[in-house]
Amino acid sequence: MSTAIEPLGDWQRTHHCGALGSPHIGQRVTLMGWVAKRRDHGGVIFVDLRDRHGITQVVFNPQHNPAAHQKAEDLHSEYVIAVEGLVQARPEGMLNARLATGAIEVNSDTLRVLNTSPPPPFAIDDSTELGEELRLRYRYLDLRRPSMQQNLLLRHRAYQLTRRLLDHLGFMEVETPFLIRSTPEGARDYLVPSRVHPGEFFALPQSPQIYKQILMVAGYDRYFQIVKCFRDEDLRADRQPEFTQIDMEMSFISEKDIMATAEELIGTLFKELIDVELPRPFLQLSYQEAMDRFGSDKPDLRFGLELKDVAAAAKASEFKVLHSVLDAGGQVKGINVKGCATFSRSQLDELIAFAQQLGAKGLSWIKHTPQGLESSIAKFFPAPAQALLTEALASEPGDLLLLVADQPAMVARTLGALRLELARRLELLPAGVWRPLWVTEFPLLEHDAEANRYVAMHHPFTAPLEADVLLLDTQPLAARARAYDLVLNGNEIAGGSIRIFQRPLQSRLFELLSISPEEAAEKFGFLLEALEYGAPPHGGIAFGFDRVIALLAGVDSLREVIAFPKTNKAVGLMENAPGQVDPAQLRELGIQLRP
Repeated sequence: MSTAIEPLGDWQRTHHCGALGSPHIGQRVTLMGWVAKRRDHGGVIFVDLRDRHGITQVVFNPQHNPAAHQKAEDLHSEYVIAVEGLVQARPEGMLNARLATGAIEVNSDTLRVLNTSPPPPFAIDDSTELGEELRLRYRYLDLRRPSMQQNLLLRHRAYQLTRRLLDHLGFMEVETPFLIRSTPEGARDYLVPSRVHPGEFFALPQSPQIYKQILMVAGYDRYFQIVKCFRDEDLRADRQPEFTQIDMEMSFISEKDIMATAEELIGTLFKELIDVELPRPFLQLSYQEAMDRFGSDKPDLRFGLELKDVAAAAKASEFKVLHSVLDAGGQVKGINVKGCATFSRSQLDELIAFAQQLGAKGLSWIKHTPQGLESSIAKFFPAPAQALLTEALASEPGDLLLLVADQPAMVARTLGALRLELARRLELLPAGVWRPLWVTEFPLLEHDAEANRYVAMHHPFTAPLEADVLLLDTQPLAARARAYDLVLNGNEIAGGSIRIFQRPLQSRLFELLSISPEEAAEKFGFLLEALEYGAPPHGGIAFGFDRVIALLAGVDSLREVIAFPKTNKAVGLMENAPGQVDPAQLRELGIQLRP
């Protein structure tokens, strides 16, 4: 028998499904929501009625109201219903401590079926293991699950806390355009064809960078925006083609002012949302020190396994391979894996293969046993070299020493990744421990060997350290940037810099980046012109809002904290986007597709 769908009529919801408790006993209420479960116990029907606030048990007793009970017999999962009834205490022994409403139930007088539903493709609960593709295909059902509702509520609260705090600190929220000029620098732009100007294109912003600098020139000395940004790049669990930033810019400040504001913001979010006090002020490491000690510019400080330079031991050894690497300007570094001299040969082979997949020529291992150092290469280390090695790595019997010899970038890449891999395998990542860190003084420029030119490590509007300005004319690669990244447990959650605010220096940097005066005028002319009209010293920072929420929620993927995310192939499975468009639309835009 098909269930008749009824109108809502003049019914109004009096409470949501997580609101009722013992103080409401004896009150008449109207509830509306979805049927989570229906149970028939000896003729009495119990329905768990769910909305985003919680679950309330509704009772349909044939002795109390036969008509409502008869209609309840036809209810199925995910039907939308409205009920009127009396709040009563649950019978003794039937309380449910797992529910906020577990002390009461609603004895239904009247039931209206507002809509029906076919059997859903998966259970709307958190106990069922679901594939991500299925979840994203039926995202409107997935979003009904309690975990997703909690994640999005957390995100909502973070929005509100951010706005309240920054308003209190004197920031002004200003919206910047989504349709902008394409100025590709780094990731690819998403392009939007213009119908009004055939053959010309807007781009979706990768960040509001230039506009927020213009706002500083305009005198809006504290700007913020919670803003969508877009990058057409290869995706991972921590990347999305469209993502959200907490974007800030400030005038007449230094790095310490921006860091203090950022620490107050992230500290407030952690305290208010998950009751965690982040230790302040945050630790600071220069980029070079971070790379030297951890092999990464976003190091996880929750565990040790620091990289140590063992060049002195390598020089004292008789291992010609190590000598040749050092003679070629390379490095020999190692990490001490405490207590892991018991690793089997197969475990060591796995680590060697891991290092080789990263591009390393190899990985050397030495076990420190009570009898001394044991390895196929130990014979190349006479006693003085062994002493230098064990001293540099603070080694003692029972430890495993892992060495990499290569050019500095490859040494850092290999040992940095190996450090994280070992931490995962050895379960060295403690839950509930937070280690925030500022990484500062990044290189201003890098050399792109393929393009044979300099590229900006952050972006071309980042100022060099004042002490390094003259290096731009003599040793550009040695110049350090007034840039800073905020790292939390190995995740980069924010990045920013002090900006160039004088046209001659900005033009000089464009020149170093092989951007001709003509190209600079075409792409950035309005910024260069603005810098001539009394631009103040300024700088800013942007938080990866999705990453911050993922950390607060304790999830690994950004897709868990975004309502309608894309897959790792940049596809919206629910709405099947991107898709083809009508040929008439293309003709109107003056676009013809290649076969």
